[in-house]
Amino acid sequence: MIADRPGLMEAVRSRFAHVDSCPFDGPRVYFENAGGALRLRSVIETSAAYAGYPDNQGRDNPASEALMAAIERGRSDMRTFLNAPDGRVFVGESGTEVLFRLIRTAALGAAPGGAMLGSTLEHPATASAMARWAGVTGRPHRRVAHDDATGTVDLAAYRERIGPDLRVATIVHTSPVTGMAVDVAAIAAAIREAAPDCFIIVDGIQHASHGAVDVVACGADGYAVSPYKMFSRHGYGVGWASERLTALAKEQIVDGPADNWELGTRDAGAYATFSDVIDYLDWLGAQFTADAARRARIEAAADAIQAHEQRLVGALLRGTGNLRGLADAPRVRLVGGDGLSGREGVVSFWLEGAPSADLVRFLRERGVRVHIRKNDHYCGNVLGPLGLEDCVRVSVCHYNTEAEVAVFLEAMREAAATLSMG
Repeated sequence: MIADRPGLMEAVRSRFAHVDSCPFDGPRVYFENAGGALRLRSVIETSAAYAGYPDNQGRDNPASEALMAAIERGRSDMRTFLNAPDGRVFVGESGTEVLFRLIRTAALGAAPGGAMLGSTLEHPATASAMARWAGVTGRPHRRVAHDDATGTVDLAAYRERIGPDLRVATIVHTSPVTGMAVDVAAIAAAIREAAPDCFIIVDGIQHASHGAVDVVACGADGYAVSPYKMFSRHGYGVGWASERLTALAKEQIVDGPADNWELGTRDAGAYATFSDVIDYLDWLGAQFTADAARRARIEAAADAIQAHEQRLVGALLRGTGNLRGLADAPRVRLVGGDGLSGREGVVSFWLEGAPSADLVRFLRERGVRVHIRKNDHYCGNVLGPLGLEDCVRVSVCHYNTEAEVAVFLEAMREAAATLSMG
């Protein structure tokens, strides 16, 4: 575990910018990782360098060749991270845009008729794209209901809606509201058994910074991540498409390469900063395995991250030292229950009798950064069925510490005792 290795937590934290202090607000604990992870210092340096290069790709000069080399290295690192030996990796505008493109291509290219299937746990990036292209193609859009009590959706719930008529199906790997993971591989296998030709698209945006990604094991045709949630920066998304999804007609330049997913000239710095992330995971994994293979070290890093975050989330829910956890704290009510198994870095809750906006402000004034989630077009799918107008989301990452959890729980103890009721 990261915290159990002498000096390792300090080495991890030193690689991130603003790890314990906001440049605008001063010292703080950063528990808003689901809204955007801390940036690696190397990512910031690389972004600045590539923003200054005037040369373009595909030219006969050393600068252009260096840009092309960075792109190819970035693509190789994307494949390694995703465990994607075939298919195509590509960079898009954002994770949301990548999901829309994958779903649009699948919906327009799938055999006529049939149905499209998703779940009520999904982020609106996926649900909206499915609704849009189900309507355009004249297909029903079925939605599997998630379990309010556990904050996830399981195989049994999916089985009730799976049939041989499925053309496109979507699965969210982890909910950004409840933090609960979904058994993607089992659900994808059940879909394949009933509808072998169905295109399966996975939203891995919340999951990617908390555990290993393996598109071969999950049996998908498409997978999307948002690098700003996995230690890189805003401004691009990363997608993977299987060979058969790539073979479908899609938006591209006439007479251009048929397997190309990218439109226009992409930022070489996006690829380079993704390589910075993989270099970091490679370094972290090397602290836990002697295996020389880059993929093996990335998997070791994912295991270490997952174990460390389980300890942090356990402390959030069960307490640390003499501080009560959220599961036992007065006035605190949890979204999706208090289960630890399958939870990836997120706990959402509300404080009875206190507006969530007031609690977010209260915590900020005590040096803890969290975020409000509202019953709106982003989170209404989870909060609406619970009859909630809002909640507070606390989200941790592997560079956070148990001492920071203690700061948060102490602030919550004070909030429960003093924050206005009603």
